[in-house]
Amino acid sequence: LRGATWALSNRFPLTVGLSGVIEGSLPIGGLSSSAAVILSFLDALCQVNGIKLEPSELISIAFDAEKNYVGVNVGTLDQSCEVLSKKDHLLYLDCKDNSYELIPTNPNMKPYRIAVFFSGLEHSLAGSKFNEANARDVSYEIYQTYKDKLPLQWAKRCEHWYTEFKRVEAGAEAWRRGDLEEYGRLSFESGWSSIHNWESGAPEQIKLYEIMRETNGIYGGRFSGAGFKGCCMALIDPSKTDVIREEVERKYL
Repeated sequence: LRGATWALSNRFPLTVGLSGVIEGSLPIGGLSSSAAVILSFLDALCQVNGIKLEPSELISIAFDAEKNYVGVNVGTLDQSCEVLSKKDHLLYLDCKDNSYELIPTNPNMKPYRIAVFFSGLEHSLAGSKFNEANARDVSYEIYQTYKDKLPLQWAKRCEHWYTEFKRVEAGAEAWRRGDLEEYGRLSFESGWSSIHNWESGAPEQIKLYEIMRETNGIYGGRFSGAGFKGCCMALIDPSKTDVIREEVERKYL
């Protein structure tokens, strides 16, 4: 709340405060909860102070609050997803220039539901290794030229970084075609690379990911957020919801 107030007051005069309650049923951790809370505070403060913000301004101020007041080395992904997303669309976002496209769900796509599997462990990014994870603006050609000279850990980080770009682009095209199986396969691949190349994911999340991969009716999924505890998310066959829930819960516990 202090961060939201600080960031907003740097741009607009605030004359009215507020008293309120935040309540919800979603688990904390891995669901962009910190960005969601800051955005909620900003929206409320704007309402009582008569401030109108464009989506880009809201994203920028929320980013400022979390990075420069709370102290988490975030980008604008979470804030952008929460402000720009639209029901039954895939948000195809480039955080480098803030361009985006809302890709509608193909009418020929198989039905699906979004499942959230909570590991039972909450987390805080401010004191975690999340702040150490930085990808630099280096071309793929330069990486290919020098990758054999890189220390193994750096090479693995780069491998994840560049292959993840390709997965995102391929995933957007799969969504356009309505190819849910291919989109799911790519999300499973993303999870594998996050674990083995980027070396993120708490043990509990990795176990959930492994269980999801072997569960019938789950098209694809990965852990959500930076991988320091929290949740895994998946696209599932709606007709198998109860069976999936029971199997994943039983194996995980």
